[in-house]
Amino acid sequence: MYFDDLKIGMTVETAPAVIKKEEMMAFAHRYDSIPLHTDEEYAKNTHFGDLIAPGVMSFMSVWVKYLEVDFFGREVLVGKSTKIEWLKPVYAEDVLRGKVTITRLEKRNEKNGIAEVTVEVYNQNDELVMTNVTEAIVKCKIN
Repeated sequence: MYFDDLKIGMTVETAPAVIKKEEMMAFAHRYDSIPLHTDEEYAKNTHFGDLIAPGVMSFMSVWVKYLEVDFFGREVLVGKSTKIEWLKPVYAEDVLRGKVTITRLEKRNEKNGIAEVTVEVYNQNDELVMTNVTEAIVKCKIN
């Protein structure tokens, strides 16, 4: 979708993403190998009581589902920024879903604009576990 066709408040829901323990562990060992993500005995003795998923892995599990219903499609030129805030832990076998809303539009020039989406990620208990704000540069229609 071109920048010109986007409207603030447009919303899409993502399909569910299941945090599989084996994928969580593999990701943690490769990219975020702190004991809270990789050592079950250690994690049992924390206030979380169990291993928790790496935050980036949890977010990317939902982001890939968003890309299936992406607002921008082939009209996105590049990502500009992203900010993730983790609010509650995500555990193995949690089921996450996202609500993605266009929250800001800023035309930069006749060729493109910045589109901001806010992603609210909920678990299977409808608890908000994280938020994300991502900016993308999106093509305008060339008349």
